[in-house]
Amino acid sequence: CVNSGKDRRVHSLDCGAAHMLILSSDGKLSEHSISATANKSEMRLLKELRDKYIVQIACGDHHSMALSKGGELFTWGQNSHGQLGVGNQTAFTNKPQLVQELRGIPLAQIAAGGTHSLVLSLSGAVYSWGKNDFGQLGLGDIENKYYPSYIRALEHKKTVYISCGAEHTAVLSQDGLVCTFGAGDYGQLGHNSTRNELTPRIVTELFGARVSQIACGRWHTLVYVPSLGKVYSFGCGAEGQLGNRDTSNQLIPLPVELPSDWVNGGKLNQGNSTSEKVIQIIAGGNQSIVLCLKKKNPYVTLNGTAIAEDKEVDKWISNSDPKQWETIKKTIWLIFSSEACVNGSFLDKSRDKHFRTSKEISGVDMSAVLLFYEKMNKKPKVFQEMISAVEKLLSLLSSSPSSPEALRLYLIIPVLLRGQDNMSDCLLDRLAAAILSLQQKDLKVLESLWSNLEISFFKDLVSIYQRVSRINLCLFIMQARNSEEVTCEPHLNRTLKMLQILYQVNSSAGFKIQENNFYVPEVKMIWGQDWDLDEGPTFEQRIKNEISKRLETRALLKLTAYPCIFDMQDKIVVYDIDRQILFGIYNENSFLVPWFLAIRRAHLVDDVWQNLRSAAPKTFEKFLKVHFVGEQGIDDGGLSQEFFTIITRELCCPEAQIFRRFEDSKLIWFPSQVPGSEDTFFLIGTLFGMALYNMKIAPFHFPLALYKKLLDIPPTLEDLKELSPTEGRNLQEILDEDYDDILENMMIDFTIMKEQGGSIVSIELKENGADIPITKHNRKEYVDAYVNYVFNESVKKPFEDFRSGFLRGCPAKKWKLFLPIEFLTVFRGHTKYDWKLLEENTKYEDYEKSDQTIKNFWTVFHELPEEKKKNFLAFLTGTDRIPAEGMRHFQFTIADFKKENPDLFHPVANTCYHVLMLPRYSNEEILREKFLNALEFYEKFSLS
Repeated sequence: CVNSGKDRRVHSLDCGAAHMLILSSDGKLSEHSISATANKSEMRLLKELRDKYIVQIACGDHHSMALSKGGELFTWGQNSHGQLGVGNQTAFTNKPQLVQELRGIPLAQIAAGGTHSLVLSLSGAVYSWGKNDFGQLGLGDIENKYYPSYIRALEHKKTVYISCGAEHTAVLSQDGLVCTFGAGDYGQLGHNSTRNELTPRIVTELFGARVSQIACGRWHTLVYVPSLGKVYSFGCGAEGQLGNRDTSNQLIPLPVELPSDWVNGGKLNQGNSTSEKVIQIIAGGNQSIVLCLKKKNPYVTLNGTAIAEDKEVDKWISNSDPKQWETIKKTIWLIFSSEACVNGSFLDKSRDKHFRTSKEISGVDMSAVLLFYEKMNKKPKVFQEMISAVEKLLSLLSSSPSSPEALRLYLIIPVLLRGQDNMSDCLLDRLAAAILSLQQKDLKVLESLWSNLEISFFKDLVSIYQRVSRINLCLFIMQARNSEEVTCEPHLNRTLKMLQILYQVNSSAGFKIQENNFYVPEVKMIWGQDWDLDEGPTFEQRIKNEISKRLETRALLKLTAYPCIFDMQDKIVVYDIDRQILFGIYNENSFLVPWFLAIRRAHLVDDVWQNLRSAAPKTFEKFLKVHFVGEQGIDDGGLSQEFFTIITRELCCPEAQIFRRFEDSKLIWFPSQVPGSEDTFFLIGTLFGMALYNMKIAPFHFPLALYKKLLDIPPTLEDLKELSPTEGRNLQEILDEDYDDILENMMIDFTIMKEQGGSIVSIELKENGADIPITKHNRKEYVDAYVNYVFNESVKKPFEDFRSGFLRGCPAKKWKLFLPIEFLTVFRGHTKYDWKLLEENTKYEDYEKSDQTIKNFWTVFHELPEEKKKNFLAFLTGTDRIPAEGMRHFQFTIADFKKENPDLFHPVANTCYHVLMLPRYSNEEILREKFLNALEFYEKFSLS
């Protein structure tokens, strides 16, 4: 007789070879050692578990398992084969050990074999460990495992129940399929064989019969098929445990002979939901039990990890009984201070989606999480308890979750902390710290889960960390202004790192949301939102005058580790500061010496190449001033812009025969063979870098792919569509083709045709490519190889020369902040013109906007055709492009030329300062004549 304790009702019990566990209805556990000689047992209270509410127990031959309501798994006993799952440091322990490897996984069931152990998660994931000499762990080998190992063969099989024999294992799927593995010497696997199975194998004899229960004895197995009302057995029958009036073994499932008074029309229960009786099967060592129970008094059901369920939550919200409040508080604390409980809550069971949990699918119903938050937020008392529990949880998180299931809380917790109060913001910072402390492999899985969130929830997550970053940045700026040292506070670094990681996830996912969702506009507080980059007298003087707050400048540069927080204007400012530091503008003791580049218009390219070849590396750190030999004019920016405009045109023209030109896009790309001098592309790259370093527009007609490559971003098929629309369209059609026979008729293989030495040759895209036809299975590989050849393999030498030259010509590094499209815009400038906005932004010197000359000027200007208006920009600035900041930030000044006989003079432009010197013409017709003449010959008249 075993005494379970005064006034305690036994909930469940399980036996090993010489011990027994008894679990009471109030979650208390006792262990009883059973002597083979004495007719009594010795009880031992497990003091290590006295504060735990135990919901499940399992006994192996000489080891024990216990699952707590909080989702913790404890094991103790013999560990000679690793059956405790805690490593192999000890062969035996009588103190329950927490299985750390399963932390955070919401467990639905535990099971113990002779010397092996298994657990099942709420999402159907199965883990095994311990002795494996017959393959009973289902891992495909016979090596013992000392820590839980995921049975990958059961992935997404919708496993709902597990059972262990001495040396074999059975699992049951939601669809009623039974798989067995391990020792098969008695036929206990049901495969009509005595062979061992190292991986799960379906019991085909049961195929088509929807099994609802399984149970493993030591060397035999039972299954129940409710639709047939039959229990089947197979395996060892030496003790009559198969229930067939025989002691022989059975290799396949055969019906158990049940008592005749249970039979109704020859079948049990028939699966009829209206039946008053239910069947429960149990398998012991060499025994089998079939219970026929009344529905109102069924066999005890398994309790698992506690989770937040709708009915329970509604009770929390509606409760008005103070006596119940303590119980509710304990439940809330139990669930929301436990990784496993949170991870097991809010599962998306629609179409069994939680069974498909993987690195891409979280299995979380995010809408349910949001609804839960909204419910809880309406009851501040209950909500505050939950937040306090979450605070405890965040201090306990593991840095190495063992599966995607254990990462769900990182999707759930931000929704619970979206309240925009100090406590929530503080906990969001702690959550960020926990995420950033994850091992890299686990962080990658979390990033994958983020990338597969619905857009609204991903945007909400970004918004949460953007808002907290804005608050932290304001505090940081205040500190920078009041301190001699500039250090980014850890909390600011953490939230900004989170934002940057989310930005990279967004980028990899094809920009699910727009980049402006990541901008932190408070960065403008550092450099001053009203700092106008285009306003005179000189940029160098403006930098010295405006950036007197050096601590703030250093602060701004520290923040460049998080480029996602900057909009394009911010990035341009940061890049300007970076290059001005190299210029020496921030050094009070330095004397700014420019690089005077003297060149002849008639020999422009030759003179430039000669200068670039002879220039020392340090020369490129100086700011550029161009002098056209034999011409007047001092370069304060206008002449150098004119220089880049002219030389870009000369290098890109077809007559130069430098680049490969694509007629259908009018874009250029590198040739596969270097024309002319060996250093041509190195010099062009140097010139390209100089344009960026000196912030001049250089409209080379390169595709976006060039800027991607400079930023180490691989070009894609979309880039080929831009460069060569016809080729890109053809490749897309190959990807979109549905029928194999049409692909075969195309007669395409892994080759590409190209012109070489005046003839067309075939280049293999992979080894033996000419012998590999394109099919639906390899067409993506073909397209990727084709794109790679065009943008990488075929132009490796000229591009590498170009890149080397670019890095020489642009010693500043902060250009890496730009996105490819922003990078392109910095070089090419804008070609989207808003002429009305140009008029609105114009300033006047010795003129009033209401003066008749000004009115006449704008009347004439707006009547011009588009090309003439663009010519005016070139006349005014040296280029017909708008700088990267856009038309909104572009200004020019109209000044009175102050001539005694104004009708005799043409307007003159100062390209360095964007000033139009406009005489006060007597009427509109004279203004039109003189203005059009000036535009027609703008290259002559635009000298400063």
